[in-house]
Amino acid sequence: MKCESGRSLIEVIGVLAIAGIMTVSAVGMYNMIRKNQSRMIANSELEQIASDTKILMEMRGTYEGVSIDYLIKAGALKSDVAPLGGDDWSVISSVDGESFSINLTQLSQGECNYFTTSAPKWVSAIVVNGYENDGADHCFSSDTNQISFIVE
Repeated sequence: MKCESGRSLIEVIGVLAIAGIMTVSAVGMYNMIRKNQSRMIANSELEQIASDTKILMEMRGTYEGVSIDYLIKAGALKSDVAPLGGDDWSVISSVDGESFSINLTQLSQGECNYFTTSAPKWVSAIVVNGYENDGADHCFSSDTNQISFIVE
């Protein structure tokens, strides 16, 4: 009797299915890690902007007149590209000049949730879509979220 060795078609298809599932899982995990990494980098950049703004404006005793253009001209910012979200972001002082805010626009729901659930230590307050961050979910499901980081 002749003995055959090899794999059946069902076994090959099973191995390919398992490999496909593992590949899809790996790609999904990679995308999640990449998004979290970009958010952490943006948080670090925002913290650096806040620190540089404090140092730059400390001699004046007020934050009046602070803006992205002013920070670029003073060398505190390299460019006007937003660390995260849309290009129409801003850095403005409060009415009394005692604090300033870094305002990001066009954030995704995931980015919005990232900053509201783990509030950075360098901010005094966070305003999400016009609401003070009080623990409630004020993030929209679209890419139209706006966050203001208030720094004193």
